Amino acid sequence: MSKLKKLILKAPAKVNYRLDVLSKRPDGYHELRMVMQRIDLCDDITIMVRETAGISVSCDREDVPGGPGNIAWKAAEVMLASCGKPVGIDIFICKRIPMAAGLGGGSSDAATVLMGLNELLGLEFSDEKLMEIGVKLGADVPFFVFKKTALAEGIGEKLTPVEGLPPVWLVLVNPNIHVSTAWVYQNLRLTNRQDGYKLPQFCNSIDDICTLLSNDLESVTVDRFPVIGEIKRKLLAGGARGVLMSGSGPTVFAVFDTEENAQRCYAEVRKIDDWASFLTRTL
Repeated sequence: MSKLKKLILKAPAKVNYRLDVLSKRPDGYHELRMVMQRIDLCDDITIMVRETAGISVSCDREDVPGGPGNIAWKAAEVMLASCGKPVGIDIFICKRIPMAAGLGGGSSDAATVLMGLNELLGLEFSDEKLMEIGVKLGADVPFFVFKKTALAEGIGEKLTPVEGLPPVWLVLVNPNIHVSTAWVYQNLRLTNRQDGYKLPQFCNSIDDICTLLSNDLESVTVDRFPVIGEIKRKLLAGGARGVLMSGSGPTVFAVFDTEENAQRCYAEVRKIDDWASFLTRTL
């Protein structure tokens, strides 16, 4: 085993520039096509290996579960089983990414634990192997191991790099509502569309990013939580080049062409007490 005993790592959130739901699969999942982008809003994950057996997960927020109810715990369990050594693992999560928010926080935490323990336990698994493990924990986990802007297909596990997208500033607004991803998919009305959408061959400007913006889940979540529409209007009025709900929501992100414009809008939306707002940029 590696001499390393402790790592402190950042687990970034993501936004979906695009989310197309193509069909319902026989296994109950949905066939998806997404363009996924990591952002620098991050949880901090501290991972420690100790000599006594067992796994513990704790967090600076009381509403984050410990034990097997936390996907980070499940990631540690898999890696510990692969290690075959009588050691234990302690994980502490400093939570900055809102929960159940469409930003992939739990999946990113799990991916970060997989990668961290791969190093700490000296397992030397390839990223491909970690992605195989990760998809069994959650459909978004492989994306965070992939570490690139990606076209994600299948349930999200088939990943192709998307090259050339410029870095942009984003303002995120979450109305402090938890949305169940399962509920959103259960209430989605799939259409038998003949979808001819093809990812543009060259995506190298903020205009190209704004052309991508589309989310089939948005109508479901907005219908239940109209505040999402209110947030979108507020962000557009604040000078955003484009706005979209991320994932199953309810977080909305706005794309800006300059840091100055993003900061100006952020200063306005953060005045609204019922909303949690974040100024961030893409990775």
